[in-house]
Amino acid sequence: MKTAFATLVLALLAGAASAQQAPNSPVAVQDKTQPSPRLNPIASRADQLSNQMVRDLRLNGYQAAKVRAINADKVAKMATIQRKNAGNPQLVDEQCNGVCKERDKEFQDFLTTDQYSAYYGARGAYNKLGRDFASNSASILLTDAVQNPAPARANDATVGPAATKPANRPAGNLGRNAR
Repeated sequence: MKTAFATLVLALLAGAASAQQAPNSPVAVQDKTQPSPRLNPIASRADQLSNQMVRDLRLNGYQAAKVRAINADKVAKMATIQRKNAGNPQLVDEQCNGVCKERDKEFQDFLTTDQYSAYYGARGAYNKLGRDFASNSASILLTDAVQNPAPARANDATVGPAATKPANRPAGNLGRNAR
């Protein structure tokens, strides 16, 4: 009798313990330590440019890491220039060309002669790629941010529009059904 009762109690406890475990969630947990592309378009612009260069120039791991670091720095500088001098496109082009020349000198230090020649020949295409990404991503990112707002608080609650209060209505039935 005691054995049957102990077995029954253990079975109930095991069932309750397994019922309390959360089921596996199909939703992927966002890594809070990495910036989202929506919140950091500069990093996504640099990554996209770097990925294209790595493919086109057939870079090894060391070279790819160097290209990614240099592009991240130079794209951030160009974004600052574009933000600071938004009303003067001639000044923006002049200063961004200076940043591109810095990048050229840094690439020359670690790329092979063939790789650098290929890069130098495609420089205009890479600059255009970066500019196109910047102009297209601004409108895309704004639309996405409005349609899918990021959680505003740590507990993943989103901020939405406040509930609208009905307009003050006079007392009585003055609507369309009034007779």
